[in-house]
Amino acid sequence: MKKLFMLSLLVIFTQSFFGQAKELKLDQKYPADSLRQWTSGLMDEVSKKHPGFYRYTDKEKFGLLIDSTRQSIKDSLTQLEYYRKLKPLFAKIGCLHTGIELPEESKIYLNTPNNLLPLELFVDAKTHEVLVSKNYSDNKNIQIGSEVVSINGTPISAILNKLLDAIPSDGYNQTEKILLLNYRFPFWYQEIIDAPKVFKVVVRSEGIDQTFALNGTSKNVFPRLEQLEKNYNSPLEFEIKNGIAILKIHSFANTAIKQGGQNFKKFIKDVFQTLKQQNIKDLIIDVRNNTGGTDDNAALLASFFFDKTFRYWDKIEVTEAVAREIKGVNKMFYKKPEENNGLYLWKKSWITKEFDYYEPQEPAKMNFNGNSYLLTNGLCLSSCADFTAVMSYNKKAVVIGQETGGGYQGNTSGMLSKAKIPTGLVITIPLQKYTNAVDWDKNFGHGTIPNHEIAITFENWINKQDVELDYAIELINKK
Repeated sequence: MKKLFMLSLLVIFTQSFFGQAKELKLDQKYPADSLRQWTSGLMDEVSKKHPGFYRYTDKEKFGLLIDSTRQSIKDSLTQLEYYRKLKPLFAKIGCLHTGIELPEESKIYLNTPNNLLPLELFVDAKTHEVLVSKNYSDNKNIQIGSEVVSINGTPISAILNKLLDAIPSDGYNQTEKILLLNYRFPFWYQEIIDAPKVFKVVVRSEGIDQTFALNGTSKNVFPRLEQLEKNYNSPLEFEIKNGIAILKIHSFANTAIKQGGQNFKKFIKDVFQTLKQQNIKDLIIDVRNNTGGTDDNAALLASFFFDKTFRYWDKIEVTEAVAREIKGVNKMFYKKPEENNGLYLWKKSWITKEFDYYEPQEPAKMNFNGNSYLLTNGLCLSSCADFTAVMSYNKKAVVIGQETGGGYQGNTSGMLSKAKIPTGLVITIPLQKYTNAVDWDKNFGHGTIPNHEIAITFENWINKQDVELDYAIELINKK
């Protein structure tokens, strides 16, 4: 995701409202009246600091959603039960960078028993059919490709809807949510639905339904999240095959790139120098599964595709409440936002260039004027989604793949503020609303829509077929 800055002196939740956090017991129950009051107070405080709070859901509708959540709390709840109530409500903000999470000790406790579904599942993005893609259970009679009908008596369609409602995304995006489920379905089920020791799973194969009782399994049987996120040799990769250049940007984050022993600026300059020296006319830029990172790097890469001054971001907003907090010590590090027709617009910071890209940007000296193709999917997030939107809007690349998970118009991120509420849940609130220099009406509530949308089938998924790259090469060869 985007490089994030912690504004340490900005406190979102005052102790006078929520009280001092105490040592918590995971089975402790909290009175319904208190939970309803905390819900109202929490959402009110978040709305005052989060500049994108009503970006996709208007104030009146959000008020109804908050009331509905409050009314659904009819009895005392544990921390986990309350978390499951709030997670879908937070998802309605439509912001990837806004978080409500279980504290670390609760996550460890939840993951200690063997309570994960011992199956990996594939969700078809078009039909929402759910198929078994891997079987980690002791029962090998479950065939790969079998359709899941229900889990513990609940139809798979109802389970899927509940999970999709709880997973955060920018706007109304679904591609990111479905891709996350394809990677980590058992973990989302555990966190949002249930964590039993035994799963009664009904699957359908060749029109015949079969019921299996499967013992829960440990998280250790699944690929680690780090393996999924860093499934590459180096963060930056470049090669030329049969006259076609392929540039893979797995991350824009300086931290990850430096850990890989690379320097983004030098690497990219070398790439475009090579393109010019070898007179390469076709370049494929692969940013699939790039969850973002340092804005400097994303904006720099964009500059190599322009031959004149261009816009990257249009503006950066904060709320009035946040603007008022930029004073004293904070003002020494961050310049005071300026009020303009009711909007509080962020300007340059004293300590970083990362907030400067609302200004006109200059093209790189060694810009590329050949044919560019951009490969995307639902895990193109944050600064990667910004880069993709700017490239698409300015027609600097043909986009191939799936809708980006990050918003086309921008996102809310940058500086973060964290707080812990009385139940121990951890809240993370982004404080800056970035608006990309694109059409504000196009793709509203969605990411960048590809020029050529490629649906990933079950066969593509289990056979690890690179259909987007194959399609791009085929498109180039047809010219």
